[in-house]
Amino acid sequence: MDFPSITSDAILNAYGIIDPVFLNTPQYESDAVNTLLEMRLLFKVETLNPIRSFKGRGTDYFVKNNVGKTSFVCASAGNFGQGMAYACRGQNIPLTVFAATTVNPLKLERMRQLGAEIKLAGVDFDAAKEAAKVYALTEKSTFVEDGREAEVSIGAGTIGVELSHYPDSIETLLIPVGNGALISGIAAWFKANHKSTQVIGVVAEGAPSMDLSWRQGSIVTTERVDTISDGIAVRNPVPEALKHMETTVDDIVQVSDQATLQAMKLAHELMGIVLEPAGAVGLAAAITYKNRFKGQLVATPLCGSNLTKTQMQQWL
Repeated sequence: MDFPSITSDAILNAYGIIDPVFLNTPQYESDAVNTLLEMRLLFKVETLNPIRSFKGRGTDYFVKNNVGKTSFVCASAGNFGQGMAYACRGQNIPLTVFAATTVNPLKLERMRQLGAEIKLAGVDFDAAKEAAKVYALTEKSTFVEDGREAEVSIGAGTIGVELSHYPDSIETLLIPVGNGALISGIAAWFKANHKSTQVIGVVAEGAPSMDLSWRQGSIVTTERVDTISDGIAVRNPVPEALKHMETTVDDIVQVSDQATLQAMKLAHELMGIVLEPAGAVGLAAAITYKNRFKGQLVATPLCGSNLTKTQMQQWL
């Protein structure tokens, strides 16, 4: 199987192509959080854009590199689908998104508003993805898989370029891991340009397949997922993403839903930022493993804020 390279040069090239609306996001430390956790925590706020997540970087770069395609099909828990819909709308390319019947209704409505045709299939993301693959073959459409497409990871890697501009050297990165595109891109940039930085992935305890697979060096699937972090609730890992992670990721840690809720509340109360669970797991890892990172300069992306009104009332 061929695994396209995610190179430093490709990431720099993407930085000059991606829609500027997704680039140069705020990155700063919070004195209140630093004092509480006894470390310097650099936040990269990826929620202030038209789709409220980092996904626009990779999807915009992917679509602009594949403008000759007549139509796309993908599966999404909501944010990747929004990114694809936003990019496809800009290039007038039809998009069909498959989502689970349990999909976040806000994300569902936003994908529709951005012009995607939505099909609901299966009880979770991976079931929806299998249905999407079958549909793409039947319709002779191009199937796009988050975590598989090198361009998506390359686009996400531009976050690494921007983090590199911080005046102090980052000692550790805490990166959420779902399908693996985010960590593959950022890790590729840092391992090429800042080799001493430790790259640590973060998964939900109730969706550990990427952690288990990375440690074993082969695909480990789980029968089910059980986490509020729907954006990283993966039970069937993407081989290409794991291949990229083999040499660039130093460790993976797991966080509980309780720690994730604590992180969401902390970000809201101390920083005024609304985060969805998957977007807060990096902060949850800093809280959970604070003794491990004590005194370090640690960076994490706050990478999604698509919550329904009910979820905000319940969780925040």
